[in-house]
Amino acid sequence: MKISVIGGGPGGLYFALLYKIARPDAEIIVYERNRPDDTFGFGVVFSDATLDGFAQADPATYREITESFAHWDDIQVHVKGEVLTSTGHGFSGLSRKKLLQILQRRCVALGIDLRFQEEAPPPDAYGDSDLVVAADGINSAVRDLYADHFQPKIEWRGNKFIWLGSTCPFPAFTFVFLENEHGLWRVHAYQFDREQSTIIFECTEETWTRAGLEDADEDASITYLEGLFSEHLNGHRLLKNKSIWRNFPIVTNQRWRHSNVVLLGDAVHSAHFSIGSGTKLAMEDAIALRDAMIASDDVDAALETYETERRPVVESTQRAAKVSLMWFENVERYYGELETIQFAFSLLTRSLRISHENLKVRDQIFVDRVDQWFARQAANQSRINIATEPAPPPLFTPYRLREMVLDNRVVVSPMCQYSAEDGTVDDWHLVH
Repeated sequence: MKISVIGGGPGGLYFALLYKIARPDAEIIVYERNRPDDTFGFGVVFSDATLDGFAQADPATYREITESFAHWDDIQVHVKGEVLTSTGHGFSGLSRKKLLQILQRRCVALGIDLRFQEEAPPPDAYGDSDLVVAADGINSAVRDLYADHFQPKIEWRGNKFIWLGSTCPFPAFTFVFLENEHGLWRVHAYQFDREQSTIIFECTEETWTRAGLEDADEDASITYLEGLFSEHLNGHRLLKNKSIWRNFPIVTNQRWRHSNVVLLGDAVHSAHFSIGSGTKLAMEDAIALRDAMIASDDVDAALETYETERRPVVESTQRAAKVSLMWFENVERYYGELETIQFAFSLLTRSLRISHENLKVRDQIFVDRVDQWFARQAANQSRINIATEPAPPPLFTPYRLREMVLDNRVVVSPMCQYSAEDGTVDDWHLVH
């Protein structure tokens, strides 16, 4: 089997080494237009569940990753002068450069041909390749070349963001919401080694324009943001790396494969940085493609299996990412209307993947605070005394409608047989 991989990012490198381990006689070439040490961005983040998948896929790579990462369980939310902390979340941060170095070393040790600073020829030039893996990023040239077949769709979202770093070692995954004369700023920050963190600043285009950042270069943007964020940086500076203000593109494709060419990673899908899944998805794509390829000697059948089995997982993640993205696009609404504990709960459950019950498993103390706050609100609204030690789940607190007090907030949509004539119940309803 001869395989050409276009793009030497985490997804492309990981697939190359995973397949080489499974099929040592395979000839694999990875083309990367940049130098080995070139990387854009600062750190990547993985959940504990993602790392468990890496451990099963290749224990050696997993060990190197876990020896290099910064691990945390806490999420801190800084809002309106308060800091609210939730624990039990289990994430790890790792330098993107360090991750690439680990994957590159593994590839070289396995005998994979890594060709840096070499533009890959178009896929139709690989006449002797059994498989061409297009892992060439969000601006994929291969995807564009076969756009009529892949049918990509790119949806540009409205918020502006800039990806920076800092020497400030944040102790938790940190969200900060800051308001100044120009508008409301969202900050996502996490440590990726003992001395550095990733910091993403996000705002609406209106706020960005009022702040005069339309024509700002990297240095001007850093000067503005360091002044805005100085209280949280504790004397540390912001770092740049091709850091420009951008809009986030949601990438989807109608098809993932064409003949013996298959898309992988950001070339085929993107997930908003607020759930930290870009690199995770690419590396999990690599695992899925490896599994499909070793399960069948028929490349076409293997690629069909890869797309059929992987697409629902990716689309589920993209749905969660879009809901999370939309929450951040509408922060002004929540910031202005919600109390701080309610705001933090809304943030933590924004993707709909973490529910009240799931968050309770992660952090009983935080959810108890939420339930106690809600019980007090319900007591004030219903004018009914409610115990707060322990507080009932919000679903089972009373609610007042004029002079009627409902015992709980369970609402059932009735079937047609339960319809009441002129809204009047009779014995049928009482029995049922």
